[in-house]
Amino acid sequence: MDAPHDWDRVLELYARLERNEAIKSNADVCDLCRRVARDVAISRDDAERALLTPEGAETLVREMRRRIFEGSRRLSRAFAESDRRKKAGDVAGAREVLEGVLAVEVVPLYRQHATTMLDYVDEPED
Repeated sequence: MDAPHDWDRVLELYARLERNEAIKSNADVCDLCRRVARDVAISRDDAERALLTPEGAETLVREMRRRIFEGSRRLSRAFAESDRRKKAGDVAGAREVLEGVLAVEVVPLYRQHATTMLDYVDEPED
């Protein structure tokens, strides 16, 4: 995965779109979009197609932001719920919450975090 600041830069582009500002598709923006698209499981072909037009680039930025934002929220909620269930003695329920995330999550970093948390669920409480 590339540096986390790339995701922040995509969020800045998204904020510009929300303020009805145009995104200039220069080499830097295109390179950024290519890197982050890969990070959030958007195929190279889909990203390249999107970058052919200003409208496509805007759609790509919105989709990358959606995957970053929704995945982060989904993961945070799942971690909290899984931890709550584990502490209540419901290890199966704690696993089920995390498996639910893995069933829908496409962002590799978020999938990795959910898998790591699954390993934690099986460890005894201190």
